[in-house]
Amino acid sequence: MHQVRTAIFEPGFFASPQVHIAATIGAVVAVVCAVTGVFTVMRGQSFAGHAFGDVAAAGGSAALLAGLSPVAGFAGLSVIGAAVMDLIGVQRVRSRDLATGVVLGAAIGLSALFLYLTSVTGATTGAVQQVLFGSIFSTTSGTIPVVAVLGAISLAGLAAICRPLLLATVSPDIAAARGVPVRLVGLLFMLALAVSVALSSVATGAILSTALLIGPAAAALRLTRRVAWALGIACLIGVLATWLGVLLAYDSYYWESSHSGLPVSFFIVAVIFITYLASGLPALRAARRREPPAAPAAAEHEKIAA
Repeated sequence: MHQVRTAIFEPGFFASPQVHIAATIGAVVAVVCAVTGVFTVMRGQSFAGHAFGDVAAAGGSAALLAGLSPVAGFAGLSVIGAAVMDLIGVQRVRSRDLATGVVLGAAIGLSALFLYLTSVTGATTGAVQQVLFGSIFSTTSGTIPVVAVLGAISLAGLAAICRPLLLATVSPDIAAARGVPVRLVGLLFMLALAVSVALSSVATGAILSTALLIGPAAAALRLTRRVAWALGIACLIGVLATWLGVLLAYDSYYWESSHSGLPVSFFIVAVIFITYLASGLPALRAARRREPPAAPAAAEHEKIAA
């Protein structure tokens, strides 16, 4: 057992404060993103989640330029982006792509501007790496309460609108006929989605934040159609992928003599991608079992001759 442990965990892994912080923040972010991601996939708003990633990049780069924590920028501008998308008309299906595209284009332009100004003024070293690809190992312990509070707010909001949100997701017309405030429910969900993407940007960076939001949820919905089960499976996949990413990133520091290591975001995304591919295997096996057996070639020839 000792040899197996030393082969998997490099020296100092369990005693490292950076690992403790990364594992804690990663677990909170993974759970929030998994819960929000299930509803995002069911509502067909993955593109909106991608747009919020670019909005978070603009917010994080603006916060670093102003000398603030990137978490504040991630969350602040993402919430503003959600409000703008709702104002343009994201609740109307035909207007979703329009609203998302407008916000996405503006966010990319702003993030490019802020990152350029940050590099020119030298406000923060490694700002591009920190904003776009994350730096969870360099996150301080003071970030944990902020992430926990934002995550709790997002989950509490989703819990409060869970039933009307499900009904509005399945059939907006029936929900409206039953008196559900579809517009308000949609806006609250967009705000929760914005906060989730902002938190995901802390772990994987803004440019890869959609992977942690969509990947575990999409894999879970391929394995089950029950929403409660999908939420649990998505949380499990997200947490395990994040913790495994932290472990592999820590171990990669010892893989080469240069001790440069690989980013956590790469391993998290890779694990999620492999998990998503594997989640399709049960359905593929079931489809093959339902296929009728092919008739032998000799029997076919006899039928043709007859």
